[in-house]
Amino acid sequence: QVQLVESGGGLVQDGGSLRLSCAASGRTSMGWFRQAPGKERNLVAAISWTGDTKYYADSVKGRFTISRDNAKNTGYLQMNSLKPEDTAVYYCAASKSLRAVKDGREYDYWGQGTQVTVSS
Repeated sequence: QVQLVESGGGLVQDGGSLRLSCAASGRTSMGWFRQAPGKERNLVAAISWTGDTKYYADSVKGRFTISRDNAKNTGYLQMNSLKPEDTAVYYCAASKSLRAVKDGREYDYWGQGTQVTVSS
């Protein structure tokens, strides 16, 4: 059983930055998803276990960076140039496949979610 513990959400102004962290207890690939009120949960970014494959949603390319430190069993989502439309609950997810996975149905474990609010 893999446990995921997220941290780093909060309130930030338009144009600001936040870094989300996800501590993972097992050997998995990792993804970050987000869900705004009344909307579906969508992929933000994904990274393979080795870190050599990464995917980003078009809406965050050039602003967000996904990374991981396997020595610390932790994944990160650095979010820069935040916009009000980035406001959502952000979820960390882990897949036993070890590949960077875009489809949420292929993830085996999910974190509790952390709120990110960007004020205009």
